[in-house]
This record gives sequence, C-alpha cells and structure tokens, in this order.
Amino acid sequence: MNGLSIEQSGYRLGTIHAPTRLEDAGELSFEIIAPDGRPVTEYEASHERDLHLVVVRADGAEFSHVHPELNHSTGTWSLPWTWKKAGTYRVFADLLPADSQHDHALTLTRTVHVAGDFAPQTPELTTSDSIDGFDATISGSLVTGDVSQLTIAISRESQPVTAIQPYLGAFGHLVALREGDLGYLHIHPESESPRPGETSGPEISFMAHAPTPGKYLLYFDF
Repeated sequence: MNGLSIEQSGYRLGTIHAPTRLEDAGELSFEIIAPDGRPVTEYEASHERDLHLVVVRADGAEFSHVHPELNHSTGTWSLPWTWKKAGTYRVFADLLPADSQHDHALTLTRTVHVAGDFAPQTPELTTSDSIDGFDATISGSLVTGDVSQLTIAISRESQPVTAIQPYLGAFGHLVALREGDLGYLHIHPESESPRPGETSGPEISFMAHAPTPGKYLLYFDF
C-alpha cells in the first residue's frame, strides 16, 4: 500500500517546514530529493497538477487536499499555511518526477506534530456526510484483496445534483486512508476523462482495492 514511507524508488520527501503554533499564519514548504541527492525540479503532470498534497490528522478528523507552487530554480514546494487544530498529522506528496522510470505516481509521506491541546476523535462508521448544503452518500462494499465498485451520490436539499463539473481532470477524487497506519489510496472515477463542457451527477463511481480488512477513511473532493 502506498503512502507509508518517506522514500520510494530512491526519491525522498525532505524535511517539512511549517508554523509551529496554532493559528500562526506562515508557510508550509518542502523538497522532493532525487536519488542523486538533489532536489527534483521537473515533474510529469497528473490530473492537471505536478503534485497533489494531502494533509490529514492521525485520527482522520482534519483533512486537506491542496496544491503548492514549485520554485523551479530551487525545487522547493510551498504554500501559505495555518494549523487550526493540534495533533499529529501525516503529509502525503503524490507526484511523478519527470526523470523517473516509473509510469505511476509516487506517494511519499512524513509526520508533523502540532503542539497544543489535543482531543482525539474516533470517526463513526457512516456512509453519508454533509458539507455546505451538499449531501453525499456512498454505496457498495470494500472486499479485501479484490476490486470493488463504490458509488457516491450527491444531492442538495433532497434533490439530486446533476451538474457536477470537472475538477482536476475528473468529476471527483476519492482518497482512502486505512485506519491504524493511514495507508494511502488515491482513487479516480471509473468513467473516462470529462469532455469539454461535460457535466456529471448525481452518481460518480470508483473502483477501489482494499488490501487488508479493517476500517477505511474516505474523503471525496468534487
């Protein structure tokens, strides 16, 4: 499973620099170090971006999927950053270096500790969630060691949403994290890439592979 190591295929996620206190506005920055010890400065785009950054608290209660900017002269990735809650966080960098011999993305990770009063949360087992007036319900079952279809239906005020627009080259992005070690799966829709002007909804289907039994935390961007 991806996302369990700071190094993969010789590429390493360098030290993460970020604010050390809650609510302090600052910058989160890091480098991807190549096998020759130098920062990587050229990447192959995946879903319209050279790098996808996922930041999640260890208990799953806080989640961000963001896209820092690259300084091509130094190889440093950075973006404005503020921690809103204390705790231990995992930072995942999803990327494909231009000079890599691989045809699939690498997922590198580091742990960051944020000081402050910490109240861990235990996620409830649920198949629905709501945000900003939208309701998302997932159907289907993960089957250990096999590929499973998961379908997410989006509604608003009890009405199906039928005009979901493409986001980063797809109608939705699903990140699955295995509870316990936060093993990482970045899953994309089963359908082909959207055509110009095409919309979708209310249902978006994904094909997912769960390598082990257990509970998985699912985060859906749309």
